Amino acid sequence: MCDPTARVSRGITRWSLVTSAVFTAAMCGVGVVAAQTPRTGLGSPATPSEISAWGTIVGPGGEALPPGRATAAEGRALYDRRCAACHGPTGQEGPDDRLAGGQGSLAGDEPRKTVGSYWPAATTLWDYVNRAMPFNQPGSLTTNEVYAVVAYVLFLNDLVGERDTVDAGTLPRIDMPNRDGFVADPRPDIAAAR
Repeated sequence: MCDPTARVSRGITRWSLVTSAVFTAAMCGVGVVAAQTPRTGLGSPATPSEISAWGTIVGPGGEALPPGRATAAEGRALYDRRCAACHGPTGQEGPDDRLAGGQGSLAGDEPRKTVGSYWPAATTLWDYVNRAMPFNQPGSLTTNEVYAVVAYVLFLNDLVGERDTVDAGTLPRIDMPNRDGFVADPRPDIAAAR
């Protein structure tokens, strides 16, 4: 949830770059595509072994969400222990990106991109947390811990109640405020890869 460009100065790892690319694809509902396109001429196609190392991508529909469950109440202590140092106790302090607040700010003079204001699908938040968080140990959370942290971040944004169960069935149905704020990429080379 931290801005990948901000991490470069702190020594971002290749794995973090890959995770950011996968997150972007998942957040926008795009499948894995070859990085090189005739339009840009940059990159190279991902090899089958590179793609398999990324694991299953959980997209906006949540089809690949694994079994598990948690509530925000269960996620509070985990968030305090593993996330608050970077994102603040209420998700609004930093020093890294804010996770909460900002609702209604995107069209204003000082837009704040947070989970509650910008993120279009709660399922892709699960995917990102699972792959990239916590920053110092990405991929170290269990499935239920990922559900717990995601539930707590959604709770901080008033999107779920403290005791609401978040799981593979409920997560895709969470009504994110910016769910209609993204449009499909009209470029033919991207559309053909879906």
